[in-house]
Amino acid sequence: MRVLSGIQPTGRFHWGNYFGAIRQYIALQDEDESYYFIADLHALTTVRDPEVLRQNVHDAALDLLALGLDPSRATLFVQSDVPEVSELCWLLMTGAPMGLLERCHAYKEKKAKGLSASAGLFTYPVLMAADILAYDSDVVPVGEDQMQHIEVCRDLAASFNHHFGEVFVMPKGKVLDASAKVPGTDGEKMSKSYGNTLEVFEETGPLKKKIMRIVTDSRPMEDPKEPDDDHLYQLYSLFATAAEREEMAALYRRGGFGYGEIKQAVFAAADAYFAEPRARRAELAAQPEKVREILADGASRARKKAGEVLRRAQEACGLK
Repeated sequence: MRVLSGIQPTGRFHWGNYFGAIRQYIALQDEDESYYFIADLHALTTVRDPEVLRQNVHDAALDLLALGLDPSRATLFVQSDVPEVSELCWLLMTGAPMGLLERCHAYKEKKAKGLSASAGLFTYPVLMAADILAYDSDVVPVGEDQMQHIEVCRDLAASFNHHFGEVFVMPKGKVLDASAKVPGTDGEKMSKSYGNTLEVFEETGPLKKKIMRIVTDSRPMEDPKEPDDDHLYQLYSLFATAAEREEMAALYRRGGFGYGEIKQAVFAAADAYFAEPRARRAELAAQPEKVREILADGASRARKKAGEVLRRAQEACGLK
């Protein structure tokens, strides 16, 4: 089974990125083959500063490697280092129905808000399909909101196969486990767009300040509280053992504590959890050439596979 997924370098990874996706990507790298790419071409629809994009790509590579992605067990590469994908995108674009793309969420939402949408955003699902099909991917782990793009990919692949023969493997989406709810500092879903994130590799001082400023309710200290309704408890639960969670839940139900105590516990648990990855990241940051070599090796392996698929598609539709 071949697994593929990509992540956009639009800023530093936060706890929601890690628990909602990255941790699960890493768990899947023990499959027969795993491909993970840093989606810099997709990021161009929102990041318009070249230096920011370059830094974001480098930071994403450091973060993924530090968090446990092993280049000896998975192929890690930068999307734009595999030009075969862009050419494959055009082959798919020639048969992509306008109506299909008009129904995709990102484009529809932008138009509904009266905002201008670029051709890049409009055709984003086709490039995503090329990303998937270029490696004969069997399984694509995505968030539930991205499943529409997997269906678009399957539609485009099926149409191409119908016209030109069995060229593409039909991939299946794997919805990432969303059981670990990751609230932001305001209690809403953690998201860069909401400005409520806690970064995985944020400096200790600023991270502690952010946690200590998390908004809480105004109930008296002595009142018992239901832990599952509290976003501080949900954050603590991301890092705590089952026994620690139960002990914290008992404290909530008993009452007689201040939220400052819980915030200190959240900070301590997160700091300990990411201590080893933080140390690995510091080591990798001091070896930029090693990171470049890992990405170059990954791109070489990815290009070999993507080249095979592209040639197959070209020959099928008469270009070779």
